[in-house]
Amino acid sequence: MDVPSEEFQDPDHQSFGSNTVGCVSCTTFNILAPIYKRLSNKRCESEFREFWLRRNESILDRLLHLKSSIICLQEFWVGNEDLVSMYEKRLGVAGYVTYKLARTNNRGDGLLTAVNKNQFRVLNSREFLFHDIADRVALLLHVELLVCFPQNQSADIKKEALIVNTHLIFPHDSSYCFLRLQQVYMILQYIESYCDEHQLPSVPIILCGDWNGSNKGHVYKFLCSQGFVSSYDIAHNYMDIDEDSHKWISHRNHRGNVCGVDFIWLLNPNKHRKPLKESFMEALLGNITNLLQKASTGSVDPLHFFEMDGSYITYSQFCQALAKLGVCGSSHSDLCNEDTKKLWEHLDTDRNGNLHPSLLQKEDTEENGGQIKEMFNTSTSTTMIGFNVKNAMLFPPEVEKGMWPENYSLSDHAHLTVEFSLVEMNCT
Repeated sequence: MDVPSEEFQDPDHQSFGSNTVGCVSCTTFNILAPIYKRLSNKRCESEFREFWLRRNESILDRLLHLKSSIICLQEFWVGNEDLVSMYEKRLGVAGYVTYKLARTNNRGDGLLTAVNKNQFRVLNSREFLFHDIADRVALLLHVELLVCFPQNQSADIKKEALIVNTHLIFPHDSSYCFLRLQQVYMILQYIESYCDEHQLPSVPIILCGDWNGSNKGHVYKFLCSQGFVSSYDIAHNYMDIDEDSHKWISHRNHRGNVCGVDFIWLLNPNKHRKPLKESFMEALLGNITNLLQKASTGSVDPLHFFEMDGSYITYSQFCQALAKLGVCGSSHSDLCNEDTKKLWEHLDTDRNGNLHPSLLQKEDTEENGGQIKEMFNTSTSTTMIGFNVKNAMLFPPEVEKGMWPENYSLSDHAHLTVEFSLVEMNCT
């Protein structure tokens, strides 16, 4: 039977000191719910109160040591009143206000977001329920920053931001990539709807969580196409072409594989992006193209999946090929009929009911020259607060070099902490 080891020490990585003038910090952490943590005898940690209590006390010790302005936790055991009470009490004493959201269908775990009351005033909160096969959810906080701002600031500067905490489904196989793209698409749709509903001008957006995918995947590219940047990659000057950018990890999953899946995404109010639906359709197409390439071997043309009668692809052939690839028609309905039809309409620009094969062989790039628009419409120039990524670290520090330390026992995830400096941004 496993006995949790002492809290993993990190003498070289200090607290970011989030009370620094003009700075805020954010930590995201999947804390591994006791109902999912298996011990060596195959029993769940949740059966042994002394085990999960000790581990979560160590997690709280670590979080309170960091003193982050924002804390976003995933796999928070919302179904256990004692654990919930412990987190709310200790975080409350430390000056945090907490919000929690359970996954649908009584899954037992969910999300917890905590913000420092001395640095933020929560203006509103919103729960996003996906109602998908994984019962995933997202939690949005609309906040006003109370932190000190550098001198010479504009008197009427708006100091608001949106914070979103989520946990995407695990990619059990390649077809789940479509469901993960749909989950991100829903989050961005929810954010747009919230901003429209509250007539909210451009504000910075911070997306935190366990994304269950790396910086090589289509979710990463989709968010980049919408103007978001990975805070950790920005802090370490990693570009997609850099070999080191794919070395860092943050999770050892149930299969024993290590991967980098925990992100803090940032979108500043002066960023521009493609229309959301267009970016989503391009992300779906990129995923299909990738599956076609993987499914073809040797000299076999990927287009043989479409069983073309002539030089063009019909809608029926398109649907049949997607079914062969396992993209649609499966038990978890990764790409539903409605999305398939929308993707076809996106590709069939001349509306003649046929596609040229070249449309399915586009190079998978982040930018295809689509129309660019502002994140949110605003008719006047507004001075808003924005964030610059100042620093970022993963804990334990070994994961930054792609190594998982065996003496780390807080979770099967590392936590990511990012420090932001505040800047003025003029948005029109």
